[in-house]
Amino acid sequence: MPQGKDQNEHQDGTTHFGYRQVPEADKAGLVGEVFSSVAGKYDVMNDLMSLGAHRLWKRFTIGQSGVRHGQQVLDVAGGTGDLTRAFAKRVGNSGSVILADINAAMLLRGRERLVDAGVVGNVSYMQANAECLPFAGNSFDCITIAFGLRNVTHIPEALASMYRVLVPGGRLLVLEFSHPTLPGLNALYDAYSFNVLPLLGRVIANDEDSYRYLAESIRKHPDQETLKEMMQTAGFERVSYHNLAGGIVALHKGFKY
Repeated sequence: MPQGKDQNEHQDGTTHFGYRQVPEADKAGLVGEVFSSVAGKYDVMNDLMSLGAHRLWKRFTIGQSGVRHGQQVLDVAGGTGDLTRAFAKRVGNSGSVILADINAAMLLRGRERLVDAGVVGNVSYMQANAECLPFAGNSFDCITIAFGLRNVTHIPEALASMYRVLVPGGRLLVLEFSHPTLPGLNALYDAYSFNVLPLLGRVIANDEDSYRYLAESIRKHPDQETLKEMMQTAGFERVSYHNLAGGIVALHKGFKY
């Protein structure tokens, strides 16, 4: 099974979309089609796919954020707003949170969920590409990107963009599917990812192909040490990671100084 970073990526003007090689210029649109298709069932599928564990992983991320009252937070690829909702409570009325996502359908779904939950006043919304964030440098105390980094076309550019808009002393948290570290877990994880996930996608979301892509995109994402090195190359210091669920998910954390 393909693992880690594709060393041939970008050399011929192509990149991976799951296990397919596609022109770099096409990937954002293809990913956009996936998330436009699944937006309506995204939250239900998250609960089913992870048996609710994604809520624990996000809670851990919030706990590691160090976000305090009055701070400025950017939730990149924030989707349906789980992290944004928690951060809005933490920063209070004197702080602010921006939920940013490249996909209009996901952004709309996130806004609807947050407004329905009464989260208004200190949250705003921005359709934005993680690789070229439309914010001034040194703007945010904390940036998070949860289950979104593997979908960007150029990970180094996204990391550099997030580094630029962090304030000195700010931190980036990357919550993402990663590579299992427990012995024997890989085989079980593969069986689940390539059999159960597409089946759930077909039955619940009427979209088997999108969930097959999501499984493939996880396998193409850099492993824990590779992503740590990429963050360091982008300028982040004190980079560390926590393996969750035996390495199926990892939370990377880095600081700008």
